[in-house]
Amino acid sequence: MYLIVGLGNPEPEYSKTRHNMGFDVINKLAEKYNIDVKKEKFNGFYGNGIIENEKVILVKPQTYMNLSGEAVIQYANFYKIEPENIIIIYDDIDIETGITKIRKKGGPGTHNGMKSVVHELNTTEFPRIRVGTGSKEKITDLIGYVISKVNEEEYEKLKVGINKAVEAVTEILKIGIDRAMSKLN
Repeated sequence: MYLIVGLGNPEPEYSKTRHNMGFDVINKLAEKYNIDVKKEKFNGFYGNGIIENEKVILVKPQTYMNLSGEAVIQYANFYKIEPENIIIIYDDIDIETGITKIRKKGGPGTHNGMKSVVHELNTTEFPRIRVGTGSKEKITDLIGYVISKVNEEEYEKLKVGINKAVEAVTEILKIGIDRAMSKLN
């Protein structure tokens, strides 16, 4: 069983913001695989289903970004899911918009949601999919940049990364993280 968690801030207020790429990927996965992510438990919305013959739980924490780990640890403990089967999906301003990267493990970087997840799980040994939201221009107001609404033109570019992240999840479940990284990174 896999726990697939998209990081974001509660919708609809924060929908179509750079910081909600994780939620957007979960929404796209839910639509593609007909998984209803509307049940509520452990400060999050979740849904159970099957992707690539694997049982999955899709989760959107509702704790706000900087406390995302609180929801993740509760799902992981309740369903007894080991860190290597927890896939975290989130936005990354250090990656150009439209690009998606898979990592098998690693630190949280500057992302507050990932800092919370690493803290609560007490490990960096879990896969993650980073959806690029970066800009070629220098970002002076980081918080404003990640939580501000984007226009339709930019959202079309972000959708490229969202779709690649959906493909990344599918490939991880189908062929494993190492082969998915080789294929898609």
